[in-house]
Amino acid sequence: MFEILSDRTYRHLFLAQVVALLGTGLATVALGLLAYDLAGDSAGMVLGTVFTIKMVAYVGIAPVAGAFADRVNRRTLLVVLDVIRAAAALCLPFVSEVWQVYALVFVLQSASAAFTPTFQATIPDVLPEEARYTRALSLSRLAYDLENIVSPTLAALLLAVMASQTLFLGTVVGFIASAALVVSVMLPSPKASAPRGIYERTTRGIRIYLATPRLRGLLALNLAVSSAGAMVLVNSVVLVRGQLGLGESALAWTLFAFGAGSMAAALVLPRVLDDLPDRPVMLGGAVLMVAALLALAFGIAISGLSWVLLAGVWVLIGLGYSAVLTPSGRLLKRSAHAEDRPAVFAAQFALSHACWLLTYPLSGWLMTALGPVPALIGLAALAGLGVIVALRLWPAGDPAEVAHRHDNLPLDHPHLQGHREHRHSLVIDDQHPRWGAKF
Repeated sequence: MFEILSDRTYRHLFLAQVVALLGTGLATVALGLLAYDLAGDSAGMVLGTVFTIKMVAYVGIAPVAGAFADRVNRRTLLVVLDVIRAAAALCLPFVSEVWQVYALVFVLQSASAAFTPTFQATIPDVLPEEARYTRALSLSRLAYDLENIVSPTLAALLLAVMASQTLFLGTVVGFIASAALVVSVMLPSPKASAPRGIYERTTRGIRIYLATPRLRGLLALNLAVSSAGAMVLVNSVVLVRGQLGLGESALAWTLFAFGAGSMAAALVLPRVLDDLPDRPVMLGGAVLMVAALLALAFGIAISGLSWVLLAGVWVLIGLGYSAVLTPSGRLLKRSAHAEDRPAVFAAQFALSHACWLLTYPLSGWLMTALGPVPALIGLAALAGLGVIVALRLWPAGDPAEVAHRHDNLPLDHPHLQGHREHRHSLVIDDQHPRWGAKF
């Protein structure tokens, strides 16, 4: 897996991702402390609003940004967005009102909503070979999991010697370092597609996404991921501190169990995906998450909750979580040409976070109103629904390429390039917004 770091461009981009993630992790800790300083016992409401603003920015801004990403030099765009994020983080230590926090978080997360899909769409252009790109996806998943472990630890060490608001300076350093690493390499910027109207450009990524069977299946699997993930991220504190009466360190180790499962899957997936198609691996991961949720509900109902049982189930959910998310970039790469990748990656970014926007509050409400067993069963049912829908929408014989004809296109159409019949790494139907061709 690590041999792809010999590629200088990818190595710098990967390091940019790592330092930006560490900065974001420090900001998460600092925001919680800042919310308590400003709102006291109402800090939970402030943080809930902050996370809602984050999701709204992700869902609303990403498709718009993706629509125009191919009109701007990618390196310039990524650097400008990093600078905007650094500027917003630099202002956060000086706020005195809650509304100022909300405004700055919206600016920061809007820049992230434009940065992340553009960054993700650049990697397959840097590493066009699928085997190398698969290893890059696993490294990216590993970086996200390590951030969940390293950032809180680093924050704890820094808080021992400095004030909480200075953590935001670490965030600023992370974003500036990310910008410097992006500047240090030349990035491919595929040729822009033909001029289109605002509506066409803004909705193009989502229309391509929803017209491609394998991506419709991916959207259903995103629902399964967000259902299981929301149970872990929202309710771990309730299960560990409230149900089991354990301390903060036990909560940290519980979340570590989830991250460890995800990291283990990320490490073995490149070899697995060399031998198996994406579909059975991703569906198997989703089924594993459903089974783990139901097993925990059954265990609690029969013999009560124990920390060993909880940690073991979280490891299994982490395995399934990574098994679904890690190969998803391969599907997106396979389903769009280079000039459309930012828009398609932005569509995945927005639609997947729309699933989280549903499951975050649902998970909290089910746990609060009904208790752990109904919450686990309810979220398992929603995740299971995602698996069933994915099975129906994503054909079992989904090929990487589909032979087709463009008989209804004019002879001078630039896409034909002198050929009436050719192949594309797209799964398209007769309503596909890019072609509109029957075959």
